[in-house]
Amino acid sequence: MRKLSLVAIAFYLNILAAFSQTTTTDSSQYRAKKLTLSEINLVSSYYHQDGNNSAVTGGVGTEKLTDLSNTIELKLNKTDTRNRLHSFNVEVGVDHYTSASSDKIDPSTISSPSSADTRIYPTLGYSIKNPATGITTGAELSFSSEFDYSSKGLAFHVAKSSKDNNREIGLKLQAYLDKWDVILPIELRTINDEGVHKPRNSYSASLSFSQVVNQRLQFSLLADAVSQKGLLATSYQRVYFKDNSESYEQLPDSRFKIPVAIKASYFLGDRFVIRSSYRYYTDNWGVTAHTADLEVPVKITPFFSVSPFYRYYTQTAADYFAPYKQHNINDHFFTSDYDLSQFNSQFFGTGVRATPEKGVFGIAHWSMAELRYGHFTRNNGLNSNIISLNARFK
Repeated sequence: MRKLSLVAIAFYLNILAAFSQTTTTDSSQYRAKKLTLSEINLVSSYYHQDGNNSAVTGGVGTEKLTDLSNTIELKLNKTDTRNRLHSFNVEVGVDHYTSASSDKIDPSTISSPSSADTRIYPTLGYSIKNPATGITTGAELSFSSEFDYSSKGLAFHVAKSSKDNNREIGLKLQAYLDKWDVILPIELRTINDEGVHKPRNSYSASLSFSQVVNQRLQFSLLADAVSQKGLLATSYQRVYFKDNSESYEQLPDSRFKIPVAIKASYFLGDRFVIRSSYRYYTDNWGVTAHTADLEVPVKITPFFSVSPFYRYYTQTAADYFAPYKQHNINDHFFTSDYDLSQFNSQFFGTGVRATPEKGVFGIAHWSMAELRYGHFTRNNGLNSNIISLNARFK
């Protein structure tokens, strides 16, 4: 029923966009433009982490993991006879990871299927913008798959901008229909556990408001409501109790999240931009979190900039978390996943961006290249590094 409601709302919004033009301007003055490829984005990144609180082994043990990610995005545009802009986005991502902790699901094997995996996630998007009304509507389809998990996503969005384009309000509705293969730690399996699949569905509604205050300052407000239902626990993550007995993670089958955020950008002269944001998060599992971001792009030349950034994050523990051998055997829900513990973290680094007038390395259509590096550290010992390269072709 909820999926049907999302489809009905999206159908209404698209009908609204198609027939809401109120101007009496003669559309015959516009000439349709053919579909053209306007932009290609290529992003590659390498991520490595290490720590000593693996949830797979009950909150202790290695968290070493590496991930190599590559995505390609194609943006295509066309204009119809009513001067409406039609945009098509095609994105395909491929991640390959290796995980020492996941390999402990069955430590008797030399290398289990979970020790390394490849995830593929294509996305298709379409939107239509009517400059006469300032209304933009669109939809997205997405899919993701790896060895024990698959996900289908559907999203619809609508936005209304002011006549001077200095203000915009938007609404986005999303649904993700996931399927998990239930995989238990080897020592806890029975014959009845083989081949079991369970769903996890997520629904969200997002509201956004953006405003250009003046030539130097602009800000945006964002608020989400997220509802999840289904298998929210990771069944191959062990939990050890005070009496030395063992089980696997058990969490409620529903979760409700509310994040709200404010973002602001201030242009400090011709060379500096100050980008900042604050995000507050709360859910019904007892987690409350605060995030503060700051990034200061500095234009060294008209075609080259450096962007140092810093993010601070802190959260409270979920009601169901306890470390290794700290749970009581009569607890109804339990986890030793340190992502649900109380912690604070820092993420900092810098990016360098080049937009040469004649193209990167003199290649006319290679309009931008950006290299970014970031270091993450958490106060429980988890740390990671990520380096990424973004290339844009126009």
